[in-house]
Amino acid sequence: MKGAYIDYSMSVIVSRALPDVRDGLKPVHRRVLFGMEELGVSYNKSYKKSARIVGEVLGKYHPHGDSSVYDTMVRMAQDWSLRYPLVDGQGNFGSVDGDSPAAMRYTEARLKRIADEMLSDLKKETVDFQPNFDDSLDEPTVLPAKIPNLLLNGTSGIAVGMATNMAPHNLGEVIAATKHLIENPKATVNALMKFIPGPDFPTGGELVGLEGVREAYSTGKGSFKVRATVEISKVTTRKMGITIKELPFTIGPEKVVERIADLAKAKKIQGISDIIDLTDGQTGTNVVIEIKNGFEPEAVLEQLYALTPMEDAFSINAVALVKGKPQTLGLKELLKVFVEHRI
Repeated sequence: MKGAYIDYSMSVIVSRALPDVRDGLKPVHRRVLFGMEELGVSYNKSYKKSARIVGEVLGKYHPHGDSSVYDTMVRMAQDWSLRYPLVDGQGNFGSVDGDSPAAMRYTEARLKRIADEMLSDLKKETVDFQPNFDDSLDEPTVLPAKIPNLLLNGTSGIAVGMATNMAPHNLGEVIAATKHLIENPKATVNALMKFIPGPDFPTGGELVGLEGVREAYSTGKGSFKVRATVEISKVTTRKMGITIKELPFTIGPEKVVERIADLAKAKKIQGISDIIDLTDGQTGTNVVIEIKNGFEPEAVLEQLYALTPMEDAFSINAVALVKGKPQTLGLKELLKVFVEHRI
């Protein structure tokens, strides 16, 4: 039992649930991107059926279920899951409310331009390769990664006895901080925070207080609140209303509308006369909450933040693999290891 459990937990930690700090990818993501590169579906070529890509990755590099590969590829194509999607999907790839994507026989995909920056110079012997599961081909142990993908897209994973949860960040900010660290290797976390003030979620939202962020950047662990971005204005000629423009990460508009409706019905929130969900795939979140006459929109908003997912906590637990071993890393260490990898 002891021997088998240690083997199992090591396998989950090293080759499934935790990302490598250098390219920010777990093995399945790396294999999908490498398989797509080998298949020749770059950003400037035509799309190929998802089923064909999944078959390629399964047959050559990833001997697991087909859904594990397709789900990974779908997530890498969703602009509400990844700050900078690495896959360019064509067809129904699901929605922010958790609707399922179409089956892989209906959808098509190719790499995004930014994925090219992860894969470039692969052929020039820049990284180590290892044999695949049946020793018939070689696959990269890590991608050359011109950009610090782990900070850009974040990640989450549950291993054995440890887990990881990392926030996404803005590309321009992260590159500026990386350049500053190369020029000033002794830079402090506070100096780096002048370039990266905090996370940047794909779904937007506003950060409440930076103490938790500073703690996470210093120690690798910290938690902070993210609030919905709202506008208070007249929604009809006679009524004021609150319009939700952005929601916290991983919270879909449907979830929020349901929760508000339930609270209004149970009379736990007073002053709401109607909720209209005008969200569509093109313009992003747009939920209009009509306020009854005689109620202050600001007071209703405070209740909404307190009682609904319009305010949500995000916990950073920055655990990643450094030289094959799990480590908790602060912002400076994350950037440092990436710079060493590039050198």
